[in-house]
Amino acid sequence: MNYVIIGNSAAAIGAVEGIRQQDKKSNITLISNENYHTYSRPLISYLLYGKTTEEKMKYRSNSFYKDNNCTLMFATVEKLDAKAKTLLLDDGKTVSYDKLLIATGSRPFVPPMAGLENVEKKYTFMSLDDVLALQASITPESRVLIVGAGLIGLKAAEGINDKVQSITVIDLADRILPSILDIEGSALVQKHIESKGVRFFLNDSVSSFSKNSAVLKSGKQIAFDILIIAVGVRPNTNLVKDAGGEVNRGIVTDTFCRTSLPDVFSAGDCAESFDITIAEYRVLALLPNAYMQGECAGINMAGGNKEYNNAIPMNAIGFFGLHIITAGSFDGESEVIKNADSYKKLIVKDGLLKGAIMIGDVSRAGIYTSIIRDQIPLDTVDFDMLKEKPQLLAFSKTARKQKLGGSEK
Repeated sequence: MNYVIIGNSAAAIGAVEGIRQQDKKSNITLISNENYHTYSRPLISYLLYGKTTEEKMKYRSNSFYKDNNCTLMFATVEKLDAKAKTLLLDDGKTVSYDKLLIATGSRPFVPPMAGLENVEKKYTFMSLDDVLALQASITPESRVLIVGAGLIGLKAAEGINDKVQSITVIDLADRILPSILDIEGSALVQKHIESKGVRFFLNDSVSSFSKNSAVLKSGKQIAFDILIIAVGVRPNTNLVKDAGGEVNRGIVTDTFCRTSLPDVFSAGDCAESFDITIAEYRVLALLPNAYMQGECAGINMAGGNKEYNNAIPMNAIGFFGLHIITAGSFDGESEVIKNADSYKKLIVKDGLLKGAIMIGDVSRAGIYTSIIRDQIPLDTVDFDMLKEKPQLLAFSKTARKQKLGGSEK
């Protein structure tokens, strides 16, 4: 069997390890458009901040490809011919496959903004190359403007905050981190980030740019030396779409990670997963999801039989020492528990825990995510105990033994 994987990040690595669970010998070829050993993408801000190194960012050991009998190629795939089972590379070469995984991830979305072409020092913030370019450009005198108050924009702010003169963040939304936090949680995190010197302009957007200045829709004018665009991302779906495969916002897959094209699988940020909290397929651009989806794809590519049917949205992140964990969806009745140091919101619907937001004290958050992922009926646990302090004692004796790896006799 000739396995080919387009990509070299979490989903691709998961696929290699999934294939090797079933097939120890067949050839695996990974094709990457980044000229690096596989690395953990969420750590790029920590590299900028000085908390890690390129060596420590590696997602697997230096011997990973050799240990798994993989060939790593650095190239860009221009075209997929699903009938001929071939890939056309940017250097004109052709690669054939028996089983193919599309793990092409996503790319930064840069919306049309008047005058953007006049800005000389502008960067996105998604890859190691992005960080190295930004690192080479900033100075202690740099005034930085970040367009986007989501996860990417705020991690960029954290990474450079002690290396530049000032940081200003603007966003069209009414709050920071609007995709993962509610209004109250967002305000708490914003206050913490502002205490580190970062300035926000929300409910606003750029009307036009000049070389070193941005005029906002509100009429405010912001001078800057460095521009970081962190508005959002778009899944890389073109290879499948152009080959006639089914694509929505992401590449359409079933619970076995198969696309609509024969012998073509997909996983990671470019593909859709079945989100059990809303019972719908959608893109879940999260590293753990990418790995698990990739592993599932690899097992099935190699003749196994595995479903990935318990995906949930989940984020574990921190900004300037403030920890945040979110999981699931937020449609339902909510209960809020808060004190001076932490904020917790639990969302319940149809007798199930559907979502959780934890800010500050995030200890034992895994118990909440387990309840969400396993769809445990709340009438089978001591939910009043779980609200205040997540612990295994809230579960039945049988459930506790199962979670601890035992069995009830």
